[in-house]
Amino acid sequence: MSPQPSVGNIAIRICEKGDIAAITAIYAHHVLHGLASFEIEPPSENDMRQRRRDIVGRGFPYLVAEHTGGIVGYAYASPYRLRPAYRYTAENSVYLHPAWIGRGIGRQLLSALLVECEATGLRQIVAVIGDSANSASIALHHRLGFAMVGTIRSAGYKFDRWVDSVLMQRSLGAGDTTPP
Repeated sequence: MSPQPSVGNIAIRICEKGDIAAITAIYAHHVLHGLASFEIEPPSENDMRQRRRDIVGRGFPYLVAEHTGGIVGYAYASPYRLRPAYRYTAENSVYLHPAWIGRGIGRQLLSALLVECEATGLRQIVAVIGDSANSASIALHHRLGFAMVGTIRSAGYKFDRWVDSVLMQRSLGAGDTTPP
């Protein structure tokens, strides 16, 4: 068994254009081997570059976790829905390099993302978690103040089986106690 990577010296920072190759590889792993994403084919590096550009262009945060110069994970917020009434609600995404799962980096990324989302004036954040058996992601979101909203049963079909989507939600800043 190879030694486990150390979690010390993790830097959470804004994603830069040069990070896209590593992000593409991380996401491709999850598309091909996991149920967190309902995509079947991994997007190209150009597709991932355009997705980042769209997210950042809409004013949403996009962060990476870096360890000794390498990207070990990333997180971003994106529009929950595109209609104007949803403009104060975002959806979050967090993906880690498989060698770095279970070391607290997802918590660091999501915590930093929540701070960034509050700073932009967002009031609600929603997690759409692929697979109701994804206990690690559900627990991470719960630890950071997300509440279970519901489960959409059999929302997707991947790896020859039906897969649920779990919905969790958290208020940001003043939440719904005051108008934006």
